[in-house]
Amino acid sequence: MQLKLACADFSFPLLEHDQVLDLIAMLGFDGVDIGLFEERSHLWPSRAFKNLDQTARELSARLGDRDLQAADVFLQTAADFFSLAPNHPDAKPRRKARDLFLRTLDFAEACRGRHVSALPGVHFPDEPRSTSLARSCDELAWRAEQARERNIVFSVEAHVGSIAPKPKQAIELLKKTPGLTLTLDYTHFTKLGIADEEIEPLVAHASHFHARGACKGRLQTSLKNNVIDYARVLRAMQKVNYPGYIGIEYVWIDWEHCNEVDNLSETILLRDFFRSHNGKPRKLAWK
Repeated sequence: MQLKLACADFSFPLLEHDQVLDLIAMLGFDGVDIGLFEERSHLWPSRAFKNLDQTARELSARLGDRDLQAADVFLQTAADFFSLAPNHPDAKPRRKARDLFLRTLDFAEACRGRHVSALPGVHFPDEPRSTSLARSCDELAWRAEQARERNIVFSVEAHVGSIAPKPKQAIELLKKTPGLTLTLDYTHFTKLGIADEEIEPLVAHASHFHARGACKGRLQTSLKNNVIDYARVLRAMQKVNYPGYIGIEYVWIDWEHCNEVDNLSETILLRDFFRSHNGKPRKLAWK
């Protein structure tokens, strides 16, 4: 397995986007996880898609100038999990969510990205979970097929508050959805007190990976307080020849106490941890 490290551009929301890319390049990362988060990232779908080709080409050029790759394009269609969820009970929001996804594929292609992540949907409380799940599976299978036709890998992040908040539910979603992979983030499960060994079977289904510190009760914490055994995670990845990037994904938002960590220092510490477990560090290619 070749170690490929990426850093999320949404880790540093107080900087201008060019400054974020400069910082990620200076830190010696191979790739960037691009956030397309409505109302809460540097690039909002509602803005970026108004002139999609130009915005994506400009981003591609800015990445290339810094010797960076688009490791992942992560779509979040709304500031909440429900209003434009892929499995919304109403057809109109589902159609809009599909259109946003297709445009995200266009965007990823135009900035030379080969991986797209999204959220899997939620359990709508006015219906049985099985109904919400079945609709998620149908919608996500359609997305996986659309991505496959463009030679793009599609994945979803099983997250706190989603239709798949625990490993067993994530496995259920995968089994029922042809072509679907995971953007695997242990921290959403660790926060619930779920042990690494229960999460580990998901590594075989991952095409992208998010890493940061976490512990029971905290979705994001310092590496000092982290309980995830990332050395074990790397061994599990080696066993399945994991093909994707490891994206270091500290976020700075007023949700789940995620604005209480020094993102820059923790990103450097976790970067150095992964490098130390994979031989020689990468030389800086950008000056």
